[in-house]
This record gives sequence, structure tokens and C-alpha cells, in this order.
Amino acid sequence: MKVLVTGGLGFIGCNTAASFARDGHEVVVWDTKYRVGTSLNQRWLESVADVQYEYVDITRGGMVYGKMHNQGYEVIIHEAAQTAVTTSVDDPDYDFQANVVGTYNVLRTAQRQDPQPIFIYASTNKVYGALTHYPVVEEQSRWEFEDQTLRRCGMSESAALDPISPYGCSKLAGEHYVRDFCRMYGIPTVSFRQSCIYGPRQLGGTDQGWLAWFVLAQCVGYPLTIYGDGKQVRDMLYVDDLIDAYKLAIEHIGITRGQVYNIGGGVANSVSIWRELSRMMGWREEPKFEGWRPGDQKIHTTDNGKFHAATGWAPSTPIRQGIDEVKVWTLQNLEALQHLHDNTGEMAAD
Repeated sequence: MKVLVTGGLGFIGCNTAASFARDGHEVVVWDTKYRVGTSLNQRWLESVADVQYEYVDITRGGMVYGKMHNQGYEVIIHEAAQTAVTTSVDDPDYDFQANVVGTYNVLRTAQRQDPQPIFIYASTNKVYGALTHYPVVEEQSRWEFEDQTLRRCGMSESAALDPISPYGCSKLAGEHYVRDFCRMYGIPTVSFRQSCIYGPRQLGGTDQGWLAWFVLAQCVGYPLTIYGDGKQVRDMLYVDDLIDAYKLAIEHIGITRGQVYNIGGGVANSVSIWRELSRMMGWREEPKFEGWRPGDQKIHTTDNGKFHAATGWAPSTPIRQGIDEVKVWTLQNLEALQHLHDNTGEMAAD
């Protein structure tokens, strides 16, 4: 297959591009190299896989059309985006251009190709907002859903959509376009509402990619700030497991086309972001705590049941193993990561 990965020098994008190239596919990556650290990812990607890089700004519709038209892409994996909630609040114009206009430009151009490629869209669990309509209870080390089914299975796609941030709004708008273009124009699309994805090559910061940031901070001794009480719960999905889900969605496109799926580590790979994670990591120093941010979820765990029923997929990387992999990669690249941080004040999240 000929595969296009937009945002292909970001964390998920570069891992996705490398995996598809190793499978023998022809892979092209688009990126503007706007984010800190993308050059580091590019050097790694070109050293491990045969991929072609192209500078493409997805907010420019003419450029997108010129680079995609008649190129014969069979699959497009759309990762290019503005990915941080805090950045979206500070600069909603940029967030809208990247996440709504950019997604529309790529989707519209894909729809005009013959044949139309499979279109995989990376959405987010932030489309659900703060989930305040689900009662929670405070336990010793974490928040938990009051409802026993939610505790056991996690959040399904039937949860109410209520984004609280320009980021959540823009990603949901893109998701609606992606789904509707399947219904209206027949382009085979699949959307994934992704939970906390982590793994090697994630250049994390305090607002996104937080687990990678915690690991780097522990290795170097940077101070940490926790927003909230540290008992908020997230389910963690290792990046290789996410890429396996992309491949299965493509393989089963007759079933998955037009669908929206929650995708995450699930209840078994959930952890409170400080009270439990710090014990896993052996971190003894207490961080600085600040107030909750708008839209912060006290708990989000993913019910993967819909996608599992369609494809048989399930996460295969336990969270402890995944954290160990992140630690190994961080230590192997410590000098470069510390240089990026020290020259920016705080690494932008990929």
C-alpha cells in the first residue's frame, strides 16, 4: 500500500510511519516541523525506515491538493493537529486552523481522489468534556466512578459529547466532518477517540504527553507541578498497541468504515496520575500542586468493547512494561531531550 501520515514527525506519527514502512508499505510523511523536537524524530525515522518526507502545511488547501492529487494514496492516517488543551485556550485561532480547517483540507482532497483512500482520523477523549454528569467517589489513591458498570468497563461511545476547551471543540468538529464525508461521499473513514497515548519518542510537556514529561523530570531532576489533587485517573495506551488498532481498522474496513471508536488502555491499564504512578516509578519527591484546570476529568477509562467486537483488538502492553520502555528510551536520549528542554524552557508536546 501507499500510505500518507500527516503530522508524521510527531510522536504518534513517526512511530506509525516507521511501523508501516517496516511492514513493506510505501510511506510518505507530511509535517511542517513546527513543533520542538520534530527534527530529532525525523533523524530517527530516516535511520530506521525508508520513508519520504514532504513539507506540507495542511491549513493551505492549495498546497494539500497539489501534494496529494493523483499520488495514489491508499491509506491516509491523519495525525497532524494542534494537540494541547492549554495552547488551544491561549490561541484558539491557531487551534481552529490546524484542527478544523486542516482536517477539512486533507479530508476534502482525499474525497476527490479516484479511488478514494481509507482515512484514519485521530480524535480524542476530550470530546467528552469534564464528565461531571457521572458521579465519582474519592478513594485513598484515586477517583472512581460511582456506577459499577463504568468502574468495570470504562466509558463507552454512548457517553454525552460535551467538549470544554477550543481543543475539544475543534477535534469534535473534525470528527463530525470525517464521519459525515463517509455518509455523504462514500470515503471510507474511521475515527478513534484516543485516550492517553504514550511511548518512546514522545516529547512531553506539562499540558500534553505528561507521562513522558514525568519520566524526563525524574531522570534529570526537574520540578513537577500537578494540576488537581493527583488522584485523577487516566487509562494509558502504549503507542504500538494504537498502531495495531489502525492496521486492524484498515484490514476490517468493511466493518469499521464510517465508525467512531473509543481507544485506550482500558480499566486494566488505568492509573492515578500521581498517587499511584509515583509509586510505580519509585518517585519520592513531592511535586507542587495547583488548582484544577477547566475541563479536567477526575477520571477517564476507556471501554474498548466496540472496537474489540469489530476486530478482536485489545491492548497488549501492560502499563508497567510501557513505562519501563519510556524510561529506557529517555535515558538513551537524555542529552538531546535535556538540550531541547533547556533551550525552550519547556518542551512542546508532540
